[in-house]
Amino acid sequence: MLFQQVYGIDLGTSTVKIYDWKKDTITKEENMIAVRDRDTVFAVGNEAYEMFEKTPENIQVVTPMSNGRISDVLLVEAILHTLLSREHTSMGHRPTIYFSVPMDMTEIEKRAYYSVARRGKLKKCRVYLVEKPIADALALGIPLHRTRGSMIVNMGAQSTEVSVLADGRVIMSRMIPSGGKKFDEAIAAAVRRKNSFQISTRTAKRLKIALTDLGSSRREGRKAMGIDTVTGLPRDGIVTSHTVTETVREQVSRIADETRKILDRTPPQIHSAIQDEGIYLAGGSTQLPGLDRFLSQYLDCPVQLSQYYDLCTICGLKELINHPALQRWASVPKMRKY
Repeated sequence: MLFQQVYGIDLGTSTVKIYDWKKDTITKEENMIAVRDRDTVFAVGNEAYEMFEKTPENIQVVTPMSNGRISDVLLVEAILHTLLSREHTSMGHRPTIYFSVPMDMTEIEKRAYYSVARRGKLKKCRVYLVEKPIADALALGIPLHRTRGSMIVNMGAQSTEVSVLADGRVIMSRMIPSGGKKFDEAIAAAVRRKNSFQISTRTAKRLKIALTDLGSSRREGRKAMGIDTVTGLPRDGIVTSHTVTETVREQVSRIADETRKILDRTPPQIHSAIQDEGIYLAGGSTQLPGLDRFLSQYLDCPVQLSQYYDLCTICGLKELINHPALQRWASVPKMRKY
């Protein structure tokens, strides 16, 4: 790989993470694109996020991913090629790209990754797919070839993926439709209901980060700007840590209930191994204070928190790219035959 360009790419729902093998760097940008008049790309990545909820009617800012899957091939293609071009004027003759993908994808969904990559400067690239639970396990240091049973809970933006691994493969995986963005929406709804004013999801996200603490009963408040639901005029109000924490706790409890159901369905010997080893937590939402302790008590099982947080999957791709022996867990998407 000495003269090749090799990239690991995690097309997360809210952020895109790109690992550059030559530079040994990881870049992270918001997975958003601003489109003007429905046909012209106006901004991509962090630039598009800065415009979110602030644009005129003729500019739409959207996320072209849904629950970790590609929902708009053309927009994802525009984001990926723009972000790669910012860093590299030349991408080599035949670059290699490793995509992390969710479990249980159809062949059509897998081909979407191939279609997204093989355009423009990447026309002759080689594409490999790596299942996200496998990438997470590599980053967490789980010995895939000899683990008796491991559970990984990756809490993303729109969804949470719960996976059970044993004997070098994923034996069970479940996608729970709840994640960081659901927390933000729930916080905005709670503030509207209790404080009678509407805040944006960006404001809700800032309040979530500043006020949530699932491990204690903090008495704190923050001033937030919003729209009065009665008069329709802008005004500010105080949002308490109690309101935010209780809202987040309710959402996390739903994830914990689904995780417990999966845990209860695992074979006894694998269940025992998970109890001994503990459940691994990864994903951006795991940065909330007290989350690991709350889940450990709720599930009556030890919980290990990944220090990579939302970079866990991309760090797993980095491990796979740098260790040829691990590339047995990468696959090539099947292409339609004509």
